Amino acid sequence: MKKYNYILLTLFVCLTACRKLDIPPKNIIQDPDVFSTPAGIQAYMARIYSELPIEDFRYSPQRGLNFFWIISPTPATTGEAISRDQTSSMQEAFGSWSWDIWGGSYTTIRDCDYFIQTLPSYASNFSTAQVNAWLGEAYFVRGMTYFGLVKRFGGVPIVNKTLNYTVGTSTDELQIPRSSEQAVWDQVASDFDFAIANLPAVNTDEADGSRANKYVAAAFESRAMLYAGTIAKYNTTTLFDGQKNQLCGIPSSAANGYFLKAYNAAKTLDGVYSLYLKSWSATDKTAQYQNFVNLFSDAGSSESVFVREYQYPNSVHGYDAYNVPRQLIGPNGYSSEVNPTLDFVEMFDGIPKNSNGTIQNLDASGHYLLFTNTMDLFANAEPRLRATVILPGDAFKGQNIDIQRAIYTGPSAGGISPLLPAGSRSQYPLTNLVVSATASQTAYKLPDGTLMNPAGLSGIFTGDQTCAISGFSVRKWLNPNLPTAQVLENNETQTWIEMRYAEVLLNRAEAAFELNSAGQSGATNYSQDAFTIINEIRSRAGATLLTSAGSMTIDTVRIERRKELAFENKTYWDLKRWRTFSKEQNGTIYRILMPFYSAQAGKYFFDARTDERNDVYTYDPRWYYEQIPQGAISKSPNLVQNPGY
Repeated sequence: MKKYNYILLTLFVCLTACRKLDIPPKNIIQDPDVFSTPAGIQAYMARIYSELPIEDFRYSPQRGLNFFWIISPTPATTGEAISRDQTSSMQEAFGSWSWDIWGGSYTTIRDCDYFIQTLPSYASNFSTAQVNAWLGEAYFVRGMTYFGLVKRFGGVPIVNKTLNYTVGTSTDELQIPRSSEQAVWDQVASDFDFAIANLPAVNTDEADGSRANKYVAAAFESRAMLYAGTIAKYNTTTLFDGQKNQLCGIPSSAANGYFLKAYNAAKTLDGVYSLYLKSWSATDKTAQYQNFVNLFSDAGSSESVFVREYQYPNSVHGYDAYNVPRQLIGPNGYSSEVNPTLDFVEMFDGIPKNSNGTIQNLDASGHYLLFTNTMDLFANAEPRLRATVILPGDAFKGQNIDIQRAIYTGPSAGGISPLLPAGSRSQYPLTNLVVSATASQTAYKLPDGTLMNPAGLSGIFTGDQTCAISGFSVRKWLNPNLPTAQVLENNETQTWIEMRYAEVLLNRAEAAFELNSAGQSGATNYSQDAFTIINEIRSRAGATLLTSAGSMTIDTVRIERRKELAFENKTYWDLKRWRTFSKEQNGTIYRILMPFYSAQAGKYFFDARTDERNDVYTYDPRWYYEQIPQGAISKSPNLVQNPGY
């Protein structure tokens, strides 16, 4: 977006430098200055695009949008990961720091409304196609903004005209009550429908994938309508105002209509975008791994539908600085903020598992399985796992990431028994264990005379949590070509992919499955379509293909989505719309996998247990709808607060 910010600055300088003193003041830009030229309109567009509620590298539920210093990252609130800074369930922390989604959204909506009302007066300066495309973009931004509001608050005031207030006059016009939740979702659909109908297939103003075209609008409509459909089907929280408008919740009878709209919107992208398969091979797991890694950095990816570009020094982030493994720590001194949980890793195929789906780390006698290398346990894991999570001992930036909990010095003959009873939440006993409190370790001499760091190079350091506290580090989004000296916050420029075609396909598959489950039929075999799509995603990932459509459940679809879209800030909203957050986080302590080295056996073993810190996650069901800010309610007594606040 930087190039458009430059346009705005240039426009402002030119306009203020050329005015005479007998016309409006120099520091006021008039409508003709903006709406009479393509440059002026591009500057306006740059501003409203910059206000889009995109939850990217600089977003966390606690601190909101556009924060450089990311602690309590989104994946650490969903069970995807644990973090040294996030220790319990949370909703978005409204009002903390500068996080004001309510006020900021209505500013954006007003900007869109003003553009929509004003541009037609200057339409004679442009072609019909130009005017329609610009209006389509304004409707797209407004639809995105209403989507950001309704998924948080339920029904909100719908304001589709600019409101003006004159000092000394009544404020009644400004005190707009909340519309029903269904009405807001329908407003989102209407805005996206207008955008789809008026935007071109290729936006000629688009150079980097960060401007909307009709397919971008359709992709986001598929996301929004899927959300609305699941709220109609699964939500149990209701709230009515005095006029019997349902402010929270949607009648269940509306679910199939929203699912069908999501399905049709997703299908619009058929043949326009495709899954990234540039370096993929059906028989080579290494190629499958590298292909999945590359799709997040290839500017020419066929899968990127809508992105947010970063460009040094005006727009930057620090994702690597916070998340690289400890041994690759940059000059700022951060690392390992996001540590994938064992619960998440166990979702993937190819890992040896017990009958209950948990990782198999013990033999039939109840002793630890022993491995020559830590990666041996994951030798047959689907490549998408390695491209998402740095596993103990895997390679990154030319180094084996050395994640180890301790050195076990006890006897190994006859097998090594578990260090703690099953289900124990106790700290590991120090008997027969050599540990390290910090990265400044004293190497231990093994029986063969070689030296080994007790915690490896990336943890686990018992007194320093800048390490892989779950036994894993995150891999997705990390830049393997970024020199360690450049691993700095406020320095990085990886592109954020807000919408990729894999999500569009998953939206379509979920909508199709829901329609089939509801007995909907027609020209499309929804069950077969969902089955085909899930297998297409799994094939690219290197996962085991499903055998039949009849073997699928809603959990099959949801788990596939969670694996594919992990660490993309999507699972947080999925758990909310499925209304499963409070079920998954109900006195929950997430599980970790600790690698140990047996000095006597000369081999590694893994201990699966709950998080050593015993951090408990319990999600409050009232958080499915967030608190409307008290400041907004005090200004407009017509606003009704959500239940439980």
